[in-house]
Amino acid sequence: MKESGALNMVLATLSFAIMGALTKLLGNRYPSVELVFFRNFIGLIIILVSIYHKPLIQIGGKTKLLLFRGTIGATSLFAFYYCLTKMQLAVANTYNLTYPLFIGFFSVVLLKANLSWKQWLSIIIGFAGVLFIFRPDMNYPVKYHLVGLYSGVGTSLGYLSIHYLGKYYDRRTILISFLAGGLILSCFSFLVSAFYQNPSYDFFLASFIIPQGYDWLLILCMSVIALIGQSFVTNAFSLGKPAVMGTLNFLQIPFSWIAGMMLGDANYNLYTYIGIFLVLLSGIWMSQLSNNR
Repeated sequence: MKESGALNMVLATLSFAIMGALTKLLGNRYPSVELVFFRNFIGLIIILVSIYHKPLIQIGGKTKLLLFRGTIGATSLFAFYYCLTKMQLAVANTYNLTYPLFIGFFSVVLLKANLSWKQWLSIIIGFAGVLFIFRPDMNYPVKYHLVGLYSGVGTSLGYLSIHYLGKYYDRRTILISFLAGGLILSCFSFLVSAFYQNPSYDFFLASFIIPQGYDWLLILCMSVIALIGQSFVTNAFSLGKPAVMGTLNFLQIPFSWIAGMMLGDANYNLYTYIGIFLVLLSGIWMSQLSNNR
């Protein structure tokens, strides 16, 4: 792993923690599908302007994988945003942060990667830290938990595809596949919702609500920060090993912990501080192991 990959991941986790807090605030008034729409719409405009000023330089040739990245990334984003608006910020991030475990599994199964026992132990320590901080909470409907779990699985597959696509495409092209996928699916959701509504599928089907006043500024900030975070994470997974980048993303725990406190989340106890220590230990150790390989 190159040092730039680690730095990009740290900046990505900070950006996503801020994005999660803004999403939580907006989720009190707008459906998660609409928030995905605005995030991706604004982000896509910014990326297209960037391409206009600096044309793409890439090899290409992996269209199917690029489409897969767009689809799996968009659906996992739908799931994550839904959890951010329906659950406590801490719980929603917990489910999303299960993806490094799936990355480790899929790296071995799909990419034939070889991880040392120390790297596996580091991943386990990181996940143990997550469990210490956010113990299993069954106060929510089963649907919330299933959607949350999918956000972790989908995110892991999306990040693995980034690692491979980075060899063939400009990073902005990879971002476009992700942003366009979410934009198309959210527009499809609005269209279907105009004729059919079912609360059981509110994680995907929702009617569009026109934002009012100050909310426009919050939506703009959420979208721009999300794009910045996605740019950082795309760079990180293009430069570094997927399992390593996934472990470093555990740093989102302390950032989300602070954001949650500001939003009025429940007080934390000794177990939470132990968990934070284990998560940070895991990230630092994994970075050192990777630099020594």
